[in-house]
Amino acid sequence: MGEQNPYVRDEYAPRPGHWRIRAGAHHLLARTVIPDHMNFDALGLSPKVLAAVTAAGYTTPTPIQLQAIPHALQRQDVLGLAQTGSGKTAAFVLPMLSMLEKGRARARMPRTLILEPTRELAAQVAEAFETLGKNHKLTVALLIGGVSFDPQAAKIDRGADVVIATPGRLLDHFERGRLLMTGIEMLVIDEADRMLDMGFIPDIERICKLLPFTRQTLFFSATMPPEIQRITAQFLHNPVQVQVAAQATTAATIEQRVVKVPHDPKAKREALRQLLRTQSNVKNAIVFANRKTTVALLEKSLKRHGFNAGALHGDMDQSARMKMLAAFRNNEITYLIASDVAARGLDIPEVSHVFNFDVPIHAEDYVHRIGRTGRAGREGHSFTMVTKEETKYLKAIETLIKKDIEWFDPGITIDEAAEAEAPRSHGRSRGGARQDRKPDRREPRAPRAETAQPEAKAEGPRHAPKAEKPAHEPKREAASRGPRPEGKAQQPRDNRGPRRRDQHDDDGPDHKGFHAGNMPAFLSKR
Repeated sequence: MGEQNPYVRDEYAPRPGHWRIRAGAHHLLARTVIPDHMNFDALGLSPKVLAAVTAAGYTTPTPIQLQAIPHALQRQDVLGLAQTGSGKTAAFVLPMLSMLEKGRARARMPRTLILEPTRELAAQVAEAFETLGKNHKLTVALLIGGVSFDPQAAKIDRGADVVIATPGRLLDHFERGRLLMTGIEMLVIDEADRMLDMGFIPDIERICKLLPFTRQTLFFSATMPPEIQRITAQFLHNPVQVQVAAQATTAATIEQRVVKVPHDPKAKREALRQLLRTQSNVKNAIVFANRKTTVALLEKSLKRHGFNAGALHGDMDQSARMKMLAAFRNNEITYLIASDVAARGLDIPEVSHVFNFDVPIHAEDYVHRIGRTGRAGREGHSFTMVTKEETKYLKAIETLIKKDIEWFDPGITIDEAAEAEAPRSHGRSRGGARQDRKPDRREPRAPRAETAQPEAKAEGPRHAPKAEKPAHEPKREAASRGPRPEGKAQQPRDNRGPRRRDQHDDDGPDHKGFHAGNMPAFLSKR
């Protein structure tokens, strides 16, 4: 296997087209020269895999595939850093297929495990196995939410060579006793930074502790925040780090623009429609929004104005999401309005445009959003709508990608005076208006309280108001029981004590015992 590794070490002189590799526990830096004529035949893949790759129409591997596949075939842990759309899926699917040609799976004990943050990404990887693994008789189990447990458990019971899962559903099967993870030979964690954003890191830590210590781990991420660095240091053993581009960089084939839009939500939706009309070369496009409610609102708005639009967000069930994605891939829908979680990592090759209706709060999300276009060297276009309040998020994005994004003017009219007052009036309309209305309601009450209080003090002692209660109580009785004379209404109150004593005396014999006046009937019979 080592003879087929085409890398040539050059520790001294940098050359154009070099790829950086950081290997080992000491993170040694080395330069590798990768020939431009290199193809999949030189990577050490099996003949079956190469035949499937050729049948799929792939001839030249991407940089991440060139670097990751040889190390993966040598059973080394790999930490891959590459921007979205760089071919990371094939970088772990191809070596996994080659290694799974030996051996077989046992019931409830899969051999390999691939973790994905979303259902769509997991289903996408499963499709890659169907395409690239058509010459292998492998059992692939897809464990995702939104579908029934029983078909998934039945496939695991028969023995699965590959398990592709989201962390939550995988742990559900494990806790039910339907899955054993002691036979895992290779673990793949894909889109690790999105796992962090979605709160899956505790689940990832738990899953890694359930796996054998001797497993091989392939770890892929577009960015390396401190939490991800901690995970890699804990669960990867002397990993080879392959980095084909600077972290959080955007593809050079994407034309990026920002558009100034008004703050008012209705005017902002009109600005989006005006922006869409200026782009005549849209084949299909994704419109990103920060909230699921905004996604649903934009879908209704665009449809109402004649745009062919559909929505994709996390509240949709799995069948509806897959149906929507299929319609978008088949060009039945032109504009797909989506949230970050739903559209992260989707491999839709020919997306021509990306529109950010909201500026992403996290700058890293901008890289992943616009990465839906310009994939595999194609030309792409991205437009980000920016309000006055979102300028700080735009500056963070430009700092992250180390690039100033040009402004684009589609002819949107903005009332500068209204924009200057919008943040202040918007805040005052909630707090200030209420404060203005409260004194209006209290003003008529204030004089009554001031006049009533001196009268009560002048009339007599403090218990004088309590004397008024008997006058109110008969009114409530009269309203509920009907009109009664005052004497009868007050009689029960006056005679309550004696009546209780009479009832007490009649409940049993007195101290003189039974006599002719109170003799029970059963004693008087002869």
